[in-house]
Amino acid sequence: MGEQTADRFADDPAFAVHEGGKLSVTPTRSIDSIADLALTYTPGVARVSSAIAAEPDLARRFTWAPRVVAVVSDGTAVLGLGNIGPSASLPVMEGKACLFKDFGGLDAVPIVLGVTDVDTIVETVAAIAPSFGGINLEDISAPRCFEIEARLRERLDIPVMHDDQHGTAIVVLAALRNAARVVGREIGDLRVVVSGAGAAGVACTKILLEAGVGEIAVADSQGVLHAGRGDLTPTKQWLVEHTNASGYAGTMVGALEGADVYIGLSGGSVPEAAIAAMAPGCIVFSWPTRRPRWIR
Repeated sequence: MGEQTADRFADDPAFAVHEGGKLSVTPTRSIDSIADLALTYTPGVARVSSAIAAEPDLARRFTWAPRVVAVVSDGTAVLGLGNIGPSASLPVMEGKACLFKDFGGLDAVPIVLGVTDVDTIVETVAAIAPSFGGINLEDISAPRCFEIEARLRERLDIPVMHDDQHGTAIVVLAALRNAARVVGREIGDLRVVVSGAGAAGVACTKILLEAGVGEIAVADSQGVLHAGRGDLTPTKQWLVEHTNASGYAGTMVGALEGADVYIGLSGGSVPEAAIAAMAPGCIVFSWPTRRPRWIR
């Protein structure tokens, strides 16, 4: 059975990269003698632990916590895959930990939770927080993600960030500024259509508004958010009050006609004709639904 399972994935290089997971724990010091063992563990470690107990701030000097980030997910909103559960989300969290190390020089530990209740997630993350210098919330579905992040930020004395919101928003704003420069446009003159009113869509819309984007329409699966909708959550109500100044009540495809920017932050696809109907020199940020040719 094991050989058959291995053969199923032999031709896909992605599975080879993930075989056995992508992370390991490597000590910063080797244990080469009895003296090393006695200092690394008992009895030497007791002196360090006693000092920290007397002066808690010493933990920042004598433990790994300040340089380690917890990457926490419940697997309810993974990439473009949706609610796939904690086990299936673990490769993604391992990958994020690899990015922290390679691009930021920080160690990170992926933690997937087998619960989705907001209170339980908050209590669980708060309980493990002393082991870490920061919390990176990842792929937690909206609107729960907003409350979880807000409550943890208020409760903990270490940084807490929901990457799907703020990481995505920062990258989108930076890319849009550069793209606008390339096409010779001012960011304040752009009309933007955002597909998706989840965590990423909300955060991107907020940061673009703060950056001075001229006009933004946000669409969910039912169409563009507008005041006439009767199915609005508090978050979507906020979007209605701060976007879509023209009161357009149609579909996302309709909103794209003449638009300068499309930002795709939800599942599904956009007809080619809708992109063709956008303004000349339009800017499109979209997640590819097909595997690029350079990935075999």
